[in-house]
Amino acid sequence: MQTDGYAGYNQFENSKDFTLLACMAHVRRKFDEALKNDNARSSYFLSKIQELYAIERQCREDGYDFAKRKEERQEKSVPVLKELEDWLKDNIIQVLPQSAIGKAITYTLGLWPRLMRYTEYGQCEIDNNLIENSIRPVALGRKNYLFAGSHDGARRAAMIYSFLGTCKINNVNPTEWLTDVLNRIYDYKANKLAELLPSNWKPLNI
Repeated sequence: MQTDGYAGYNQFENSKDFTLLACMAHVRRKFDEALKNDNARSSYFLSKIQELYAIERQCREDGYDFAKRKEERQEKSVPVLKELEDWLKDNIIQVLPQSAIGKAITYTLGLWPRLMRYTEYGQCEIDNNLIENSIRPVALGRKNYLFAGSHDGARRAAMIYSFLGTCKINNVNPTEWLTDVLNRIYDYKANKLAELLPSNWKPLNI
């Protein structure tokens, strides 16, 4: 589960059902906001972040699979992150805690294990921008969904949004998926229903 630094997510830190990752884009914004306060420190940190994103970009351009991407991150990203960790620990005692740069460093160090964690999983991203972009239409229309008629109606709407959003991510035609699944689900084995999810779905004629 990849999130920002909202404290509400801390409850999942020691859960066996969740692995928490932090979002590098949120960290980057903190230092971007601190440029006017401490240009030298902020610029240094942002330049190192650019190195990390350059590695990610190269992995995409070269079409690396998850295993190869993890290998590249371990070889190239981890040393940059360790250098940044040392820098953060050295600099936190040199800045005012309530200054913009102080807050940026404190925020980042507080999330550091989660920020490092993406390098351990080739299937994970360095940030959650892809997810944020995909849910932006829902967020922009939030006021339209305030009145769903009932609690059950709101839950059903959320499920439909999730299904159709998953179709979009997996390049599945939602009309074809819904038509096929609704025609098959009534006698489908309960322990195999996951096969009908958009990410696993195969049309009946394949």
